[in-house]
Amino acid sequence: MLTRSSPGVSDGSAPGPRPGLARAVAVVALVALAALIPLLGPSAALHGTGEAAAPGTRGIGLLRAVLFAALCVPLGELFVDRLARSVPGAPPVRPRSWAPYAAGVGFVAALGLASVVSTGNLVPHSPADLDVGGLYASRDGKLALLEVNAFAAAGLCALSRRPASQVWPLAAVVVAEALRAHPTTEYSPLLGSGLTLVHLTCASLWVGGLLYALRTLRGWGAREAGAALLGLYARVAAVLLAAITATGVWSSLRRMPSDTILDQLTGTAYGRALLAKVLLVAAVAGLALWARIRLSRAADPLTACSPARAEVVVLSVVVALSGLLTALPVPIRW
Repeated sequence: MLTRSSPGVSDGSAPGPRPGLARAVAVVALVALAALIPLLGPSAALHGTGEAAAPGTRGIGLLRAVLFAALCVPLGELFVDRLARSVPGAPPVRPRSWAPYAAGVGFVAALGLASVVSTGNLVPHSPADLDVGGLYASRDGKLALLEVNAFAAAGLCALSRRPASQVWPLAAVVVAEALRAHPTTEYSPLLGSGLTLVHLTCASLWVGGLLYALRTLRGWGAREAGAALLGLYARVAAVLLAAITATGVWSSLRRMPSDTILDQLTGTAYGRALLAKVLLVAAVAGLALWARIRLSRAADPLTACSPARAEVVVLSVVVALSGLLTALPVPIRW
């Protein structure tokens, strides 16, 4: 006789936890972990340095990290989608775009950062503290407004029939961030902005591209096409990593001269956060090399996805640290 199992009662043949639910829980845990870095990082980085944190360091670091993540997702999708089109025999299946959601999150983060700028880089406690009109009177205010409008435009482009057009407002965000990071009062600000422009663009393509490549492979049943896509991404990622390393070292030497860099890496909050970021990027490079070896030598090239997933996790922490770096006091040039 056939019987129906009662709700909530599982038998031996009942399936285990759904992979989709497990992935969702993992993503939530990862986001929570990344959020703790800009929230708890300032006190740890500043401890014993004698430096004073600016008002709202934790909130600004978190908002900046969210903005960077929102920039990585759509740029990575556009980058890898272009690579996927050049793969012979690639399935037409593509994962659902996260670009509209990323644009919405980026818009909120940019709006929060603009509200801080409108109060003279102080944390607003009420709407009455905001001076929206004052944003048009300062360079930082105009750049903050540009980022808000650019994310709004990117969201509209992502929902349009030509989602590739969002590359232009996203490029505006990158340019605004590069200019904001180097005020006109610093030494050779245009050179610093150019280095940040290249660094941020390459980092966004690397992080967002790897995430979208793994999402694409999950929907592809063709093993050969998946291995070809990973191979294409790996070759470009090597160039991106080289550019990130070169611009990062150059930018660090501009802020911490070579004869003081060892002291500042351990004696300043900025240096400590930078050192942590360097160590994590080195770990990411090791994971990328491991994935590359598996891709070229393993019997099943798609086993390279395992170290690639770990690479995404570590890269999310690097993005959070990057947000923290923008909120910490810049080291003094001795």
